[in-house]
Amino acid sequence: MDIAHFARLAAYNRWMNDKVFDAAQALGEDAAHEAMGAFFGSILGTLNHLAVADTVWLQRLARHPAAFASLAPVRSLPTPSALNQMLFDSLATLRPYRQLLDETLIGFCEELKGEQLDAPFDYQSMKGQPYRKRLSDVLLHVFNHQTHHRGQVTTLLMQRGVDPGATDLILMVPEWG
Repeated sequence: MDIAHFARLAAYNRWMNDKVFDAAQALGEDAAHEAMGAFFGSILGTLNHLAVADTVWLQRLARHPAAFASLAPVRSLPTPSALNQMLFDSLATLRPYRQLLDETLIGFCEELKGEQLDAPFDYQSMKGQPYRKRLSDVLLHVFNHQTHHRGQVTTLLMQRGVDPGATDLILMVPEWG
């Protein structure tokens, strides 16, 4: 994958997060808190998990030797302590944070250089385990993780009768020629 692909995934990520939050807020705060048997319990729990995971990954990326300026907004955020941590207790308070993460990720993908994608990236898990992965694979994981859990949220929304609308990436792909 090249830089343009990651920039498109970042734009898609923001677009879909906006759609999911619009749908969840249409459902209402009480319903978003309701335990529905999902891995992270509720719609709000799953959306908090996504914010936790993105915060953790963006903070790891912020420690990259290139010191990406676009990642400045996440450097001062508190580091989550658990993947099921509830950073926010409402959709209304979580949404601006989600938007900050999405804009930061877009800026990061715009700042990246092609040669950085194929370079190794060293980081530690939340348990302190060291890893070395290709940066492009780390980014692909970040976007795939978002898609996975947003799919869970859209299922929960549909079970409650709220249709978030079309969710396909292909809708953002320009026509050929």
